[in-house]
Amino acid sequence: MGKGFFNVPEPTNEPVKSYAPGTPEREAVTQQYNTYYNSSVDVPLYIGKDEVKTGNTRNMTLPHDHQHVVGTYHLAEKKHIDTAISSALEARVQWSQMPWEQRAAIFLRAADLIAGPYRAKINAATMIAQSKTVHQAEIDAACELIDFLRFNVKFMTDIYKEQPASSSGVWNRVEYRPLEGFIYAITPFNFTAIAANLPASAALMGNTVVWKPSDHQIFSAKVIVDIFKEAGVPDGVINVVYGDPIMITDTVLASPDFSGIHFTGSTYVFKEIWKKIGENIHNYKTYPKIVGETGGKDFIIAHPTSNTKQVATAITRGGFEFQGQKCSAASRIYLPKSTATEIINHVKEDVASFKMGSPADLSNFITAVIHEGSFDKLASYIDQAKKDSDAEIVAGGNYDKSKGYFIEPTVIVTTNPNYATMETELFGPVVTIYIYDDKDWSKTLKLVDATSEYALTGAVFSECRYALEEANKALQNSAGNFYINDKPSGAVVGQQPFGGARASGTNDKAGSAQNLLRWVSPRLIKETFVTPVDYRYPFLG
Repeated sequence: MGKGFFNVPEPTNEPVKSYAPGTPEREAVTQQYNTYYNSSVDVPLYIGKDEVKTGNTRNMTLPHDHQHVVGTYHLAEKKHIDTAISSALEARVQWSQMPWEQRAAIFLRAADLIAGPYRAKINAATMIAQSKTVHQAEIDAACELIDFLRFNVKFMTDIYKEQPASSSGVWNRVEYRPLEGFIYAITPFNFTAIAANLPASAALMGNTVVWKPSDHQIFSAKVIVDIFKEAGVPDGVINVVYGDPIMITDTVLASPDFSGIHFTGSTYVFKEIWKKIGENIHNYKTYPKIVGETGGKDFIIAHPTSNTKQVATAITRGGFEFQGQKCSAASRIYLPKSTATEIINHVKEDVASFKMGSPADLSNFITAVIHEGSFDKLASYIDQAKKDSDAEIVAGGNYDKSKGYFIEPTVIVTTNPNYATMETELFGPVVTIYIYDDKDWSKTLKLVDATSEYALTGAVFSECRYALEEANKALQNSAGNFYINDKPSGAVVGQQPFGGARASGTNDKAGSAQNLLRWVSPRLIKETFVTPVDYRYPFLG
């Protein structure tokens, strides 16, 4: 055990590199991208100390070049999941007793590895696997992940410092135990930082984890594993499995030692998992912690006083960066009739200027959507909008999957505030605009609040402080992250803790101490220094 109170390095947000022509980071990431593109990797399961190759493999391809194979990964059988659970429980014995500063050192080292020798690797892998532009990869795979690791260490120490008062002759103290059992982490394709943070945040607090990454993120998940191993995460602390999600989840949830889930993904899947946990509740040794961030149907509403160019930029950045595949992406837009035409014209100019293609060409702003299923879904909604009398496509509307899954950024204007694309989460580069009468501002705020089952992010634009305050109150339950005169995406760790309510999740705020508190079970210790020897109180005489 360490002797002393330790202050961890004060975290600051990792600076975003520019990748401008001629910069060393541009050269490094381009070289690493080409290396990955022209080679192949075979990704095993990581269970305890073993790298397991089952022989049942699937190819890893590029969304923007779907016939090009960059590797394979191995699928688990039920026996492998059982072994992963056993490995997590075995590792927990020693890991849960590891002094906190030793766990902190491991994840701080991981952050420095990403900031240094692994930066080009993790960014290039994210460009390959998820078709992110170099800027989107940098702010996600490098900067946000570095921030999660460094800030979580600071948040951990803040939690540990939170102690109760003591009275004369009594010392009260709280220890923040890891959960009794193991954690199940299910992570999405769209953010490499989320994929790493969901298992890492639980592990930092002394838990051990069974982690199932998205099938469409395994290529960059492999780099995360390499980083954690080099940083010193012991065998069995984070076990990594891939395969049939229903089989894996059913096997995990059947274990009496299941103690919590850290999830990011679809609302439907999360609700089904919650239901299964409920059905199994009598089998568990403890009440599992259930933490999830799910879908979003995120809004921008502009007041007549808003700056039209600012609103247009928020739409194009908020709606189309990373092809709209952010749970925080703007997808339903409410514009006042007096300025709608001007705003839409600005958006059309922006969309017309976009370059689309492979992220290997660093001048492209738009690349491919993640897979054929997503492509086909988006194409079907675009085709329907072309037919419907209450919808008009004013920008984009084309698509092509001959080489990659490319959907043109598409802007739909509808006269129906409940049109399908105003209510349905599409998870792609499609935004829908509804134009309201200026006099109906207050009425439209109620419409924004009532339209969607989700409540993740939203934004209001206005130069009138009375209007901003009215929106702030009217929409207080409509978004867990609410933005004033800014796009509804781009939350920064340590500055804007992220999460939503309603059908958008449990709102446990990743990027804050609130999330880490979910991965501990506090124990109060009361020590009395002079213990009574007579049961009689003074009132008895």
